[in-house]
Amino acid sequence: MSRLIVGPFNRVEGDLEVQLDVAQGRVRAAWVNSPMYRGFEQILPGKEPLDALVIVPRLCGICSVSQSVAAARALSDLAGVAPPPNGLLAQNLMLATENLADHLTHFYLFFMPDFTRAVYAGERWHAEALRRFEAQAGELARRAIAARQRWFTLLGMLGGKWPHTHAIHPGGCTRAVEPAERLRLLAKVREFRGFLQQQLFGAPLEEVTALQSEDALRAWLQEGDRGDFGLFLAISDALGLDALGPGPGRFLSYGAYLQPDGTHALPRGVWHQQAQALRPLDVDAITEDATHAWLADGGGALHPREGLTLPVADKAGAYTWNKAPRLAGQVVECGAVARQLAAAQPLVLDAVRRCGGNVHTRVLARLLELARVVPLMEDWLRALRPGEPWCEAAELPEDGAGTGLVEAARGSLGHWLRVERGRIASYQIVAPTSWNFSPRDAAGTPGALEAALQGAPVRRGEATPVAVQHVVRSFDPCMVCTVH
Repeated sequence: MSRLIVGPFNRVEGDLEVQLDVAQGRVRAAWVNSPMYRGFEQILPGKEPLDALVIVPRLCGICSVSQSVAAARALSDLAGVAPPPNGLLAQNLMLATENLADHLTHFYLFFMPDFTRAVYAGERWHAEALRRFEAQAGELARRAIAARQRWFTLLGMLGGKWPHTHAIHPGGCTRAVEPAERLRLLAKVREFRGFLQQQLFGAPLEEVTALQSEDALRAWLQEGDRGDFGLFLAISDALGLDALGPGPGRFLSYGAYLQPDGTHALPRGVWHQQAQALRPLDVDAITEDATHAWLADGGGALHPREGLTLPVADKAGAYTWNKAPRLAGQVVECGAVARQLAAAQPLVLDAVRRCGGNVHTRVLARLLELARVVPLMEDWLRALRPGEPWCEAAELPEDGAGTGLVEAARGSLGHWLRVERGRIASYQIVAPTSWNFSPRDAAGTPGALEAALQGAPVRRGEATPVAVQHVVRSFDPCMVCTVH
């Protein structure tokens, strides 16, 4: 058996290192290290509660709207205030804009360029992958970058700027949309729809989301050119990506895009592969285990509302700055695949029932989410009511606690806030990559990525195994959010 250290990874937000034990051309065990400490959870105590709206978006320049919405929801829970429908829909529009931009970036700039590597030069699809996705040169990747740039102008109109908009507040949104602006926003969403339909899918979005099964998908692929989606599916089939990077079989979603009636556009819950069923989410069952983190762990596994973030840089047995989140003591996976399973998206359900959570189904779910959420955004824009309230005043108590849960592009994001005497006493954050890239817990159970890497092939002479990169990128890590 040999030991291989892979990292730092390119095309990953933040620092990541993976240690692998390799035997007979396969990964036998993996340890995932988040080597950067940032300390946001120590910056926040002592600040005024509303300061969180300015500080926590700076956790990340990729998912800052997600952090803003989670902070606003924690503060609205503390204040006992609910945003009016306009304010809630505006928050959803900003969050969806950021999430869909992340999906586009992940597919075209982070994930697909790995298939242009020389190791795949003998594959019949390699030349086409080079033409489309080669880093800094791929023709269709460059088109995607241009589409992404135009897409982000939505956030300029809705929130003033991106990243780190200050328009999101506990009571809703401080930026009202005028009737003429709503028409311009609809035009921008429809332009993005056109890009997806022409380049990514080669079909109307509703046609894509209506596919009920993998059999229906195969038949649909035979009917014409299915764009970059079709090429991904061909590569996935050729390389067996549906057998690479298996997940834990438990998929967590906090529920995406809260609606004025209190429901979510994409429901919350925990989908269990073994039971083939969605179970209710018990937020009180969430804990963080710091046994193998360079953090104090004297209290054992703690719920985030009682959590601690106290560095112990020379701690024996530790190998990362990331804690190990668990749900009822179990490892879970979060992300688009979890959201689409919770929403009973038929094609994702059929694929996961056949082969589970893996590289193929994670990417499939993200692409289908693009097709599902764009029409929702069109509906939300039509539902806005100019002239009606956008933001309610939020009177914060001197003492209390609040929780803000949201679905970022990469999965379930939670903020837990406690206020004493008008100041933040505790602020704990559990990010999506905290769940997916967690270390072992006190029982020695590997995190989702650590387990997913077991069995991944390592070719002779590979210092950075390409299969390992496929698995890592299928989760799309954001390491700066992980270590906050």
